[in-house]
Amino acid sequence: MTRRLYAAAGLALAMTVVPATAATADEDGPTRGARAPFTLAVYGDAPYGTTPTDTTEFDATPAFIASVNADPNVGTVIHVGDIHSGKQYCTAAYDQSIAALWKTFADPLVYTPGDNEWADCHKAGEGGGKYNAATGQIDPVLDPATGQAVDYAAGNPVANLDLVRRTFFPTPGHTLGSGTLRVLSQAQLPHPLHPEDAQYVENVLWVKNGTLFVTVNVPGGSNNDADPWYGAPTASQPQLDEAAHRTAADLRWLDTAFALAHLGGISSVVVTTQADMWDLDGKTTAHLANYEPIVDSLASHTTAFGKPVLLLVGDSHVYRSDNPLSQGAPCTGDQGVCSYDAWNSHPNHEVPNFHRIVVHGSTVPLEWLKLTVTPGAQHPTTATSFGPFSWTRVTDS
Repeated sequence: MTRRLYAAAGLALAMTVVPATAATADEDGPTRGARAPFTLAVYGDAPYGTTPTDTTEFDATPAFIASVNADPNVGTVIHVGDIHSGKQYCTAAYDQSIAALWKTFADPLVYTPGDNEWADCHKAGEGGGKYNAATGQIDPVLDPATGQAVDYAAGNPVANLDLVRRTFFPTPGHTLGSGTLRVLSQAQLPHPLHPEDAQYVENVLWVKNGTLFVTVNVPGGSNNDADPWYGAPTASQPQLDEAAHRTAADLRWLDTAFALAHLGGISSVVVTTQADMWDLDGKTTAHLANYEPIVDSLASHTTAFGKPVLLLVGDSHVYRSDNPLSQGAPCTGDQGVCSYDAWNSHPNHEVPNFHRIVVHGSTVPLEWLKLTVTPGAQHPTTATSFGPFSWTRVTDS
């Protein structure tokens, strides 16, 4: 069978799920099946702690969840990654405690993993370890009380990603929180020529009232590629393989999502990643080079789609609203985040039908973005609107 026929077979399977997803999601609208406005709560980089034992934000999370639950317009919650800070340890118990908290959301929750809960777990500050030049081995951070490694699997990123999958994605196509939102996981629709894509259960897509949502596992910290694990002199082969294989699967998942957007009468697309792929974070543009394939894919797909595409990210913690794929586009944000020319981080693109929101996180009071989608609307691009999308920031004070 040819590559084209394989692709057609895969898309046919996806199309049997996407319309059913849309019909199910429409049940909470005023008219079943109508393209009515709907609202999501988006947050990330939370709960954070300033030390391994700091539970301030964790303890504030139940009240935060209650405030989201109290908004009658919210029908879905999105977490854009980083369930703890880079100063907290990567343990199975902590991941399970977050999963337990999320069960108290009254609505379905969709989550894309962040670097702090897997890709950066090798760092000593997160309980991983340090490369020992004398021995060529890794000296793990040990718990003085037990003499055992603090982190799960001594901080091995691949093992911690597997832990995240087992904890938060035990059943492909099912979301977290409460309620019912049918999503299509890459585990259910791997590329026919790349069956290994089935491991990326965290990548999902769904449709709501003509808007297609797609999550892609792209972590901060240079896409898990420019910072050698444990501070070793060079990246190990397992690290290189992880980044290369996941990025390739991510690109195929974006191909699938936009192919569905073209075939399914979709009027807008929302892409969610953890990484702020334009955040230099005090480094040179070379530190962002490993994001280029993802940025190029978003740019080319958005241009070909010709309709509004919104990117939701976390990672850099500070709220920002702009179009990094258009030179000189206006920017709104906090704490001087618009003072550098992010367009130069990934030049050579000019995509006017694209917009990016960095969701504020890591501080108290906890904050969420109230994102409303009004199908068919053509809002001007302002500090709080773009195409069918409009938003406000909400704090639990």
